[in-house]
Amino acid sequence: MPVRTAGPQESEARRRRRVRGILEALKARYPDPQIPLTHRSSFELLIATILSAQCTDETVNRVTPQLFRRFPGPQALAQADLAVVEELIRPTGFFRQKARAIVECSRRLVAEHGGEVPPDMEALVRLPGVGRKTANVLFAAAEIERWPGWPHTRSRPDGTGIVVDTHVTRLSRRLSLTEEVEAEAIERDLMRLVPPEEWSRFSLRLIYFGREVCTARDPRCATCPLRRLCPSAPYEGFPPWMVSAARGAARRGRRTR
Repeated sequence: MPVRTAGPQESEARRRRRVRGILEALKARYPDPQIPLTHRSSFELLIATILSAQCTDETVNRVTPQLFRRFPGPQALAQADLAVVEELIRPTGFFRQKARAIVECSRRLVAEHGGEVPPDMEALVRLPGVGRKTANVLFAAAEIERWPGWPHTRSRPDGTGIVVDTHVTRLSRRLSLTEEVEAEAIERDLMRLVPPEEWSRFSLRLIYFGREVCTARDPRCATCPLRRLCPSAPYEGFPPWMVSAARGAARRGRRTR
């Protein structure tokens, strides 16, 4: 379990100036980020996001076309044989738990929401397999793709927020935007710093940047466009507020090879 560790000290005004610079740099690199999970409806994105837990988007995108050909909507998936679903989604890992989650989720959609995905945070997080991250993915897609019946602007009172996955967690801590380690606490810190109109695309931009530049094992700090805005750059991406003893030992071992 990660331990909350204090990062570098800076004034609130300075941190907000850095955030503005980070937002501008990411927007220049990714002017129109799109949801990486392939989908044709809110239902397909909901199921794909549940399947993406502990799995790459690429694997999910290979699995879902066959899944949705066999079970094209919540009514069909609600009546599916678990063994069949398990086999179809096996490559995503944890396939038994995920199969139960998506089948039960579909049943609840049919029984409680007329087979529609509800555009409401409280209703979404009550569905099996759905937490704030999954719900926020849907709200981000709704805004970017202009889904009918869903909110196209974000505001703090509506309960929605910022998607926090492993990339967003890693980058927000490297950039010293938060000292927290739990997703919901990180989300609260980011929501305080990032304007609501940027929430949807900010998380997507961080995710793409985390895959391409600020990777977990080999961050490209020397050529990073955020280098001047990142307190972790002098530490090659492994600052003392994040590095465990094991990580430090691993890095020292790499240098001696």
